[in-house]
Parts: sequence; C-alpha cells; structure tokens
Amino acid sequence: MRKLVLIAAATAALSTVAFAQSPPQLPPGEGRDIVAVACSQCHTTNIINIMRKSAAGWREHVYDMFDRGAQVSDTEVDVVVDYLAANFGPGVNVPKFEVAALPDGAGKDLVQQRCGTACHDLTRVVVPRHGRKDWDRVVARMIQVGAPLTADEGKTIAAYLQEKFGEK
Repeated sequence: MRKLVLIAAATAALSTVAFAQSPPQLPPGEGRDIVAVACSQCHTTNIINIMRKSAAGWREHVYDMFDRGAQVSDTEVDVVVDYLAANFGPGVNVPKFEVAALPDGAGKDLVQQRCGTACHDLTRVVVPRHGRKDWDRVVARMIQVGAPLTADEGKTIAAYLQEKFGEK
C-alpha cells in the first residue's frame, strides 16, 4: 500500500511539474463538464492528460473512481467514458514531453516507440521502481487497457524494464 501511495504521489507531482507553466485545458465535447467537476473533487485534471486508455480501460477506470466516491451518476458513465476515450485514448492528443533517456538494451527502441509516444511519456517508465516480476503485470495491464502492443512486444518490453528498472 505504501508503495502505491508513493507512486501516486510521484505521478501527481510529475504531472504538476510537467504542466507547471501552462496547465492543459480539457478539450471541448459532451462530457467535459462532468469530467471537470467529478475528477477535480479529488485531484487536478492534469493527471487525465497523461493517461491514454481504450474505451474499455476508461470504463474500468471510471468505475474504479466511482467506487472511490467520484460523483458520476449511472446515466453519466457512458458520456464520461466516450469523452475520455475520444480525447485521451491511445495516441490521441498526446502532449509533448521532454523525453527521458533510456539505457541501451534489447527492447529500448520498442519502449520508446510504444510506451513513450502512444500513451504516456517515458517518465512513467523510469521513475517507478517495480519489482522485477511486477513489470510483467504492469505491461500486461497496459495491453489490457489498450496499449498498441502484441504479446511478443509486451514480453520484450517487460524483460527490458525488469533488467533496467526492476528493483533487485
């Protein structure tokens, strides 16, 4: 639990720093006002801007937030999911980040191409230190929520992350 809290705090801090000079605005569209109000009750909407999920991934995320107390009615869930998937899906409206340097190794190019451009910046790769076996779970989860990866690419990426960023 402590590790989860630290990762969440680091992600929030990084998103705040990344957008410190010009905070992003939520794009217009049906569902924007619901997202702005419901999400900002607990955190800034900046965090949404660095997340990229498929519609299924956003639906799961919205229900998770709903379970945590987000004020979204049952009738608003579809509108919110459609809005988030349309504006923050894989490869959609990805903000430009300063690219973190990755160490050389088998899988580096794949991590840069698949992780660092389609869904989020590479800070989300280099900052958290997962246990070696945890990277398998993290990469599998990314594929489940819509990361544009084949199973073989996922294995290559997980092996690279385990070697370069896994806690020993």
